[in-house]
Amino acid sequence: MADVDTRPWDLPLQPPVQPMLAKLARTIPKGDDEWLFEPKWDGFRCIVFRDGDRLELYSRKLKPLARYFPELLEPLRRATPERCIVDGEVVVPDGGDHGLDFDALLQRIHPAESRINRLAVETPAEFVAFDVLAIGDRSLIDEPMISRRTSLEGLLDANERVRLTPASTDRARAEEWFGAFEGAGLDGIVAKP
Repeated sequence: MADVDTRPWDLPLQPPVQPMLAKLARTIPKGDDEWLFEPKWDGFRCIVFRDGDRLELYSRKLKPLARYFPELLEPLRRATPERCIVDGEVVVPDGGDHGLDFDALLQRIHPAESRINRLAVETPAEFVAFDVLAIGDRSLIDEPMISRRTSLEGLLDANERVRLTPASTDRARAEEWFGAFEGAGLDGIVAKP
């Protein structure tokens, strides 16, 4: 497989970008602050850089991931605008539509191209988007989360491999998710101020 293209990107941020990470809490945040609640996916954190046809996926440890998930490249090109940076999670659904299969996801990181290509067919991955960091020449990093969510909803054209994570500002809905997602391949919920 080809090495990662190291030319500069025509984007307001250059890879790799350190992702914001969630902090563990045993309860949903209380108080009058407004929160955006989302499921916490049990997959590989992934920041997608797209500049025309050029596309790369970076892990939370800032390593390139695209070679391990070739089945995501064309769906991501169809789902995103020509120049953008989108944050999300790479997941592998289990075979019975009951949740996610983290063990199958772990198997996808392998040095042999033949195995990667076989597993791309046998256990295809999906990308679940939950944030947008840049669109065109504009960085959105300093914008409020709710504004970035609105931008993400407007730009993402979900398809068979690219999804938009559910989100809600409703605390009761978040409490439903907190209980319902346990055991379905999700790690709980994320509360974003």
